Amino acid sequence: MTTSTPPAGTIPANMPRSAVDAAMGGKESTSAKIKKGVSGPIGSAVAVVIALLWVTPTFGLFVSSFRPAAEIRTTGWWNSFANFDWTLDNYRAVLVSTGSGAFVSRSFVNSLVISIPGTLFPLTLACMAAYSFSVLKWKGRDTVFVVLFALQIVPLQMALIPLLRIFSGSPITEVLPYLPVWVAHTCFALPLATFLLHNFMAEIPGSLIEAARVDGAGHVTLFLKIMLPVLVPALASFAIFQFLWVWNDLLVGLTFASSEQWPMTAALSDKASANWGQNQHLLTAGAFISMIMPLIVFFSLQKYFVRGLLAGSVKG
Repeated sequence: MTTSTPPAGTIPANMPRSAVDAAMGGKESTSAKIKKGVSGPIGSAVAVVIALLWVTPTFGLFVSSFRPAAEIRTTGWWNSFANFDWTLDNYRAVLVSTGSGAFVSRSFVNSLVISIPGTLFPLTLACMAAYSFSVLKWKGRDTVFVVLFALQIVPLQMALIPLLRIFSGSPITEVLPYLPVWVAHTCFALPLATFLLHNFMAEIPGSLIEAARVDGAGHVTLFLKIMLPVLVPALASFAIFQFLWVWNDLLVGLTFASSEQWPMTAALSDKASANWGQNQHLLTAGAFISMIMPLIVFFSLQKYFVRGLLAGSVKG
């Protein structure tokens, strides 16, 4: 018994894909074959291999941070499993000792002092700016928003020298030595933060805002009680990106901060110079310590991060 292919135009538009394949003689489309291959055992195996390749350097860094200096210079990190001689001397040298190797404890505090305000300041200003662009009605609002959005194309390097001239020799830097770094990170993050938060606020139904106004809510109440609770996923998503950006930044911290205020990236870069070529064991410990705080921030805000990415993708 043979199965004839139905003529074109006889298959209903709402027929399921499986029924269409059956009606077309059991032939699968190319997209269906690709989807089946990706979701099958081969796709899972490829995903596992990619994950292992991605994690292996970090795992090697972790193992090397516990190995003695002589072993790091002569053998690879995988040899430590055959000759298990792990030690905490590397971490003790960069955290507890008072010698030249104890640079992590100071720079770790500097990174926190730079990263936390460098994340909170642009988020606070961007929330208020996004509210004014999405809720308030004022002349020239759309033009100003387009100009603000266009500021994202300004390269970071073009603004470093003007900002450095503004703060160079300023008496305020003697009172707040971290202020230039905070201002730099805030200025560079504001356009994108305002754009993203404005898009989230624009999706809030206007009927909800009108109902709050009918109940007597002013702009302060509307912003604090209506907008902020809805924006929690978006705020968490951008906070993760901004914190990771500021924490891992080298250029701004190296340009605006003195050696006493250097973050971990600048301190590690300085210690990785030629004079420190024989101290890889301290660099591995310091580099792994620098990864702890971003991991804590990401995993603690992971559920909000996923909600922020999916917000607005599904209607209803």
